[in-house]
Amino acid sequence: MLTKGNEMFYLIYGEDVPNSLAQRKVSRPAHLARIQALQDQGKLLLAGPCPAIDGADPGPAGFTGSLIVAEFPSLESAQEWAAADPYLSEGVYAKVTVKPFKKVLPE
Repeated sequence: MLTKGNEMFYLIYGEDVPNSLAQRKVSRPAHLARIQALQDQGKLLLAGPCPAIDGADPGPAGFTGSLIVAEFPSLESAQEWAAADPYLSEGVYAKVTVKPFKKVLPE
């Protein structure tokens, strides 16, 4: 399991503005680089977007948001990390929610 010391998981959910696909494409490399850094540190549980339609490739329908579950030392540090996401600063996300997350399964 990933948990180390006193760190715990946090759920970060970004909700897209309407018609965010074009800006997502522009901001995606910087967004993914931050998530890759979490993975490289062994802190990422999962990450991915929410397609706007029921399909793996939504095409021009785009996405409605993104979910990241990762380890941070505190809720405050998870909130600070989320607040620095390029999708937020570049106008892809309308809102970001950060909550503690307790992983139960799979073990």
